[in-house]
Amino acid sequence: MILIIDDDIAVQTSLSLLLRQHGFEVALKDGPAEALSFLRRQRPELILLDLNFTVDTTGREGFLLFQQIRELEANVPVILITGWGSIELAVQGMKLGAKDFISKPWSNEHLLQAVRTALQLAAPQPQSPTRRELNERYDLDHIIGEDPELLKVLETIVRVADTNASVLILGESGTGKELIAEAIHQNSRRRQKPFVKVNLGGIPSSLFESELFGHKRGAFTDARTDRTGRFEMAHTGTIFLDEIGDLDRMSQVKLLRVLQDHTFEVLGSSQSKNIDVRVVSATNRNLADMVATGDFREDLFYRINLITIELPPLRERPGDIPLLAQFFINNLKSLYNRPDLRVSKAALNWLKTLTLPGNIRQLKNLVERTVLVTFKDELDVADFQKHFVETPKSLSNNDLPEVGSMTLEKMEIEMIKKAMTFHNNRVVKVAKALGLTRSALYRRLEKYDIPFE
Repeated sequence: MILIIDDDIAVQTSLSLLLRQHGFEVALKDGPAEALSFLRRQRPELILLDLNFTVDTTGREGFLLFQQIRELEANVPVILITGWGSIELAVQGMKLGAKDFISKPWSNEHLLQAVRTALQLAAPQPQSPTRRELNERYDLDHIIGEDPELLKVLETIVRVADTNASVLILGESGTGKELIAEAIHQNSRRRQKPFVKVNLGGIPSSLFESELFGHKRGAFTDARTDRTGRFEMAHTGTIFLDEIGDLDRMSQVKLLRVLQDHTFEVLGSSQSKNIDVRVVSATNRNLADMVATGDFREDLFYRINLITIELPPLRERPGDIPLLAQFFINNLKSLYNRPDLRVSKAALNWLKTLTLPGNIRQLKNLVERTVLVTFKDELDVADFQKHFVETPKSLSNNDLPEVGSMTLEKMEIEMIKKAMTFHNNRVVKVAKALGLTRSALYRRLEKYDIPFE
């Protein structure tokens, strides 16, 4: 049974009709006194709570009621209904345990999705399955490992995949965040629909709207044809927003509007388009710290992380390193037509001792580089040691050229090239390391004809 708490008869009627049409039992209460009296007698499965009442339209009365509800029923999922004026209170509610917040005017379809998602996530969970059981029931074969921490991640994937919950994937660079996002999509009801990947760190802020929402011909100087944005491409499917921590504040506002209202406008058009997308985000940055320093919007943070998945770095699950190395070797056997290719036990044990700050990506590169230049069938410790590259250290004074040996322009070119190599051409990281904005770095890359993606 779903409890609706609202003093507006029109809202009560609209919500109760919608939910009853879709098979839910509903109870209606006008305000705090009636709601608390009801909760002392009965326990609903879910509460829909409007933050605004006739006595006080600031939302504070509703927020106070929410706190009282948490004291009575700490485990009943609550979805807050709010206008833009009380979004800040809704975010505070998320901190205190609200499962979601819906903005007025709401979309019936998205409100139903939020209700079903909250109910699914609140359902009792079965006993933890083994890795073999997970592989038999779900599409997880491309995620390699048996470490207990990784198994917890896989359990979370299969628990949330079939919901529409927004998911935030956290982890160091190279830990496989994109694979996790793909697994969420492939095990969801949207698996036959588009899975659209967007690297937000690689999009200049000036192109953000065009890339994500599309543009009409003539919307700006270089808009010679219409362009379909990534959100429209992902309609009915999943959009994966990688490197979301690299978004500037203005782009964060634009993204929040889309996630909040499920609508957007194509650049150069005044017509709004409705979208139905599942949002999965990822970053290697600490968003909570960024919220505290004001670099990331708090309301956006709580909009994207209904569920958070933290991927452990490879150094914390060394037992999975041999499994991953063997997986890469098996792939390379067919790729390079070397059916007898194998790795010695001593080499596998040596690989387990590496800290691998680049995680799975670094291990994959090490294995492939060793295979490419080693012509014998069995790879040993020495073969890997030849091609293992330690993480480069910061430049020391000895690395700097003598005064007069090159111009400032040449020095700038060399520094940019070194930074691009060090950060694997990741423009956002290079810009940060050099103390430049992304747009300033792009201008220099074009000026000096330095190749970049």
